[in-house]
Amino acid sequence: MDSKTILEALLFSADRPLSVANLQRCFADSARPEKGEIRAALKTLSADYENRSLELTEVASGFRFQVRQEYSLWVAKLLEDKPPRYSRALLETLAIIVYRQPATRGTIEEIRGVNVSSTIIRTLLDRGWVKVVGHKEVPGRPALFATTRQFLDDFNLKTLDSLPSLREIQAMGSVPEQGFKPDFDTEQALERLPLQDLELAEEPEETNDDL
Repeated sequence: MDSKTILEALLFSADRPLSVANLQRCFADSARPEKGEIRAALKTLSADYENRSLELTEVASGFRFQVRQEYSLWVAKLLEDKPPRYSRALLETLAIIVYRQPATRGTIEEIRGVNVSSTIIRTLLDRGWVKVVGHKEVPGRPALFATTRQFLDDFNLKTLDSLPSLREIQAMGSVPEQGFKPDFDTEQALERLPLQDLELAEEPEETNDDL
């Protein structure tokens, strides 16, 4: 068997993305290909699926097979579990963390112009999309939030560089909504996140409680 077909079998069997190192370790020592050989085989394998409903994608944690976006409508009807629904407030909070990380809760509230519910922050933490990376050295030492590798995987991103930069978003020239800071347009930032597979839910009540 050639390396390409072995890699194909490994990727189809895995329940998570596999890095080149993960794939390399699956071969016996005497027949272990170099990392460059594995990447070359993955490139060929990706080309084999170019005109099919599946695609080989590289995300932050490695490589995985997935259904192409244009087939998601039919696949969704097959799945029994409904996809989770997220409020616009949660997604706006996530967008601000993405583009202003590390960001404090105070920064998020200043930009959005409203208090941020602890439920929103807790949901982002529980989902594994953000994590606390430290505390700002100011009175109260508020937590600093940043995105995670899980966020990149779930949003089909290899790195944050896959998203447009904040400067590029600002260059689009849209007028911020009333109450938003003039140097950050939440609407534009939200539009740049790959949210095709997420459903919007009704807005939760946002309170002034502490995390």
